[in-house]
Amino acid sequence: MKSWSRTWTAAVVSTVASTLVLAGCGAGQARQPASGGSVAEPVAVTYDGGIYVLDGKTLEVKADVKLAGFNRLNPAGDDKHLVVSTSNGFRVLDAARGELTDIEFPGAEPGHVVRHAGRTVLFTDATGEVRIVDPATLDSSERKVETYKAPEPHHGVAIELANGELISTLGNKDKRVGIQVLDSNREEITRNEDCPGVHGEATAKDEVVVIGCQNGVLIYRNGAITKVKSPTEYGRIGNQAGSDHSPIVLGDYKQDADAELERPTQISLIDTTTGTLKLVDLGAGYTFRSLARGPQGEALVLGTDGKIHVIDPVKAEVTRTIPVTDTWQEPLEWQQPRPAIFVRGGTVYVSDPNKQQLHRIDLAAGTITASASLAQKPNELSGVTT
Repeated sequence: MKSWSRTWTAAVVSTVASTLVLAGCGAGQARQPASGGSVAEPVAVTYDGGIYVLDGKTLEVKADVKLAGFNRLNPAGDDKHLVVSTSNGFRVLDAARGELTDIEFPGAEPGHVVRHAGRTVLFTDATGEVRIVDPATLDSSERKVETYKAPEPHHGVAIELANGELISTLGNKDKRVGIQVLDSNREEITRNEDCPGVHGEATAKDEVVVIGCQNGVLIYRNGAITKVKSPTEYGRIGNQAGSDHSPIVLGDYKQDADAELERPTQISLIDTTTGTLKLVDLGAGYTFRSLARGPQGEALVLGTDGKIHVIDPVKAEVTRTIPVTDTWQEPLEWQQPRPAIFVRGGTVYVSDPNKQQLHRIDLAAGTITASASLAQKPNELSGVTT
């Protein structure tokens, strides 16, 4: 049975487990903010045991936040905070100050974090709990958080649209099957269960939402769901990147259902206007941390050849490449470090765990404008939105 609370309440702010407190405030943690009290355009990278917060222009390390375990990073939806997925739930990092806050959204197996239309949606896999947060109120004692619970716990994702509709995945611990769309009163508008292995989401121009399946995608637009099938019998699109400037969504594409680890070389381009799907062969591999979009809607893919492949989504062709790192190979375990890409405006950040470096690239010029050497191998890469 679904559970929903529309009452805006103060978020759960608790004293976290002692192990996390000690990890977050351990010896050697740099907590000093940059001059003036903030880090200009901060970016952050995780490593095994902590998070580096860097100045987004100079790449100078401004803080070293100690936090044990495998942690993931997501923009919180404002110009200051990041959401950190930890072993015990979601925690909020004040990137401007370079320190973890006391704000916590507890729950086992914290999953996807989605920002859209002034709301940030957190999906907790082990419980199926969906928290819809107003990021503008994160620092407020009247923090605005709405909660909804999926019919069954699963590895899921949810997004709230500007009109208050909530799109949430459907599944359980054994299988994932599709999506449901709920109105602002959380009554079901429509659903589609023809999406095996449902995973990931992206929003295109005109607030059209694309959800990935093992045999294509689902497109939601104005109360209706459309299925776009993959050109191969098994064609998994599990990671997507959208742009408000383009009706075309960038996705990955895997064709071998039995592979221990498939290293694909083709990406997918889903046209939400025509309901069609095209494949582009890059001639190089990539991973789930390789997909991004440029300021004009360009599709960007960080390849295992060490280059950023800039793709015209309309022509479905690579228009240029930008060399950044040496060649690399995806590790077998998904938690292990591999190069990652993060884009903010016309600036692209690329991590290189093999050389323990982070690079800042001017996308228009196609040049590296700053590089930094790190004491630890970078893993997850993200930054605040501006």
